[in-house]
Amino acid sequence: MKIRPPAGENYTQIKQLLRERNLHTVCEEAHCPNVAECWASGTATFMLGSEVCTRACRFCAVQTARRPPPLDPEEPTKVAQAVAQMKLKYVVLTTVDRDDLADGAAEHIARTIRELKRLDANLIVEALVGDFRGDLKAVETIVDSGVDVYAHNVETVHRLQYRVRDPRAGYEQSLGTLKYAKEYATRTGRTLYTKSSIMLGLGEETPELAEAYRDLRANEVDVLTLGQYLRPSMSHLPVEKYYTPEEFDFLKDEAVQAGFLYVASGPMVRSSYKAAEFFMAGVIRARRSEDRSENQAVQTIE
Repeated sequence: MKIRPPAGENYTQIKQLLRERNLHTVCEEAHCPNVAECWASGTATFMLGSEVCTRACRFCAVQTARRPPPLDPEEPTKVAQAVAQMKLKYVVLTTVDRDDLADGAAEHIARTIRELKRLDANLIVEALVGDFRGDLKAVETIVDSGVDVYAHNVETVHRLQYRVRDPRAGYEQSLGTLKYAKEYATRTGRTLYTKSSIMLGLGEETPELAEAYRDLRANEVDVLTLGQYLRPSMSHLPVEKYYTPEEFDFLKDEAVQAGFLYVASGPMVRSSYKAAEFFMAGVIRARRSEDRSENQAVQTIE
């Protein structure tokens, strides 16, 4: 697997913009292999709540601490201004886990989304959030913000959860938050798409992946991404298997048959991946157009 080293005018401009506003991206903190491609095309995934996480998942390169720095109250405004300056039409927000905060930083994330929507009502916002320790009120806070895509990653199959993820995470807990996000949105009259991701190469078996697909669909998850796990350092979990492109194609077909609205599958695919974003942008814009047509029809009748 080969990737281009970070370079180019757009890459340099985005890096300078982030540093000037003291903003963080998961692209950098998680050592994403797609940083050169995404930044060169003018996209980035903003990471909220500082660059330090309270959890210590064994696959993740993000820094960890029991007490991360306090939240920056100006971060929602800074992120919204940066997105406006970059002229993005689809923005992905992610966040570290903030178990040190009562709401897991849910209101901070929601404020950012509301500020983004205030500056550009047509902006499509995807939020890749944690499980909030299963706190459904925190899930409601995110949904109420007007987010378009609610994403949370199960990361791996059921059997490997404790080995791969922090003990405070959990398969059922993750599925529960995804299901509730969709249920709550429907109950409150909102259209919401949900999304999750699985890393491959941690020791999972094909039947276990099929089981994970069924579990995600049973909890009404719409979009799935499948990517190759790459070891960030020698202190992280080793790679048990490298999948071939043909195997990624096979697994995609299996997932599509499970009923997902869209599946992105490939060695370099990550949670925030452009192909999935482009697809979701098309679906959401089409839905918005339908809603506007229906509203106009109702107004005409009245």
